[in-house]
Amino acid sequence: MNWYIGVLKNYVGFSGRARRQEYWMFILISGIIGAIINLIQMLVGMQIPWLTIIYTIATLLPNLAVTARRLHDTERSGWWMLICLVPFGVIAMIVFLCKAGTSGTNRFGNDPKYSVNN
Repeated sequence: MNWYIGVLKNYVGFSGRARRQEYWMFILISGIIGAIINLIQMLVGMQIPWLTIIYTIATLLPNLAVTARRLHDTERSGWWMLICLVPFGVIAMIVFLCKAGTSGTNRFGNDPKYSVNN
């Protein structure tokens, strides 16, 4: 849960780098929370999924920020997120997000895997 809270606190942090663990733990916990919200909406019988819409909007900026930082760790610009707009771009994006980050310092900052903060 600390990974999730850490990403939410750094919701406008588009600079720097994010480890695979930070990114995927955020995605996992966010998915679990989304599933719980959807279950609650289904049990209550909501016709319009307002809670899902609110949650998605609330986590959009942190999600974009952690994705940009994850791409930075693989020596790519955050603009690579736009590859999802082309056919099969989502597959390429998943490959980029699963790759190990560059070891040592790159043009986006120090290696988060070996930083003192983690």
